[in-house]
Amino acid sequence: MQQQRLVFDGFTGPGLRGLFTPDRVAIERQDGGVVAERTAPRDAFAGHGPDTPWDQLHALYFAGYALWNYLTAPYLLTRPGVVVEELEPWREADEEWRRLRARFPQALATHSTEQAFYYNTAGLLRRHDYAPDVLGGTPAAHFSEHHVQASGLVFPIHRYVVPVQKDGHAASEPIPITIDLTGISVT
Repeated sequence: MQQQRLVFDGFTGPGLRGLFTPDRVAIERQDGGVVAERTAPRDAFAGHGPDTPWDQLHALYFAGYALWNYLTAPYLLTRPGVVVEELEPWREADEEWRRLRARFPQALATHSTEQAFYYNTAGLLRRHDYAPDVLGGTPAAHFSEHHVQASGLVFPIHRYVVPVQKDGHAASEPIPITIDLTGISVT
């Protein structure tokens, strides 16, 4: 977890991979030959609106930083420069969740500078709120379910994102993003 880096095998096609770091995204062949790349990838979102089309490198940057952040939480909250404070508990359906507000340093590629993490009484992440800068800052609630263990670490393998209403409660729809992870291993 020392550096933000993620590799997507098969990204955009067989024999290709997508590489994400905060300063560079690239689509490469397995031999390392570069098919496409972009330095300062976050800058490529400047001036984008909700209907602005993305290219493959936009998608690679978004998916790269998002998944890296999702898979490293809660350890992400212990990184240098991250400021965390506990908020009032939150009631969701029949459960009471502890909430943490995190403020992230600019050097960390993430959805937004300020985010909230909700943990149940077992200490499992259940909800994560943010307003992705690259999507115009629209507030979103990211729910996490079906936690599994891999090498002693716990990962939620079913995730979905819904809009946040003005009162802070999550809308039930639309569900623009779902993520189902399989075959998690830690090396």
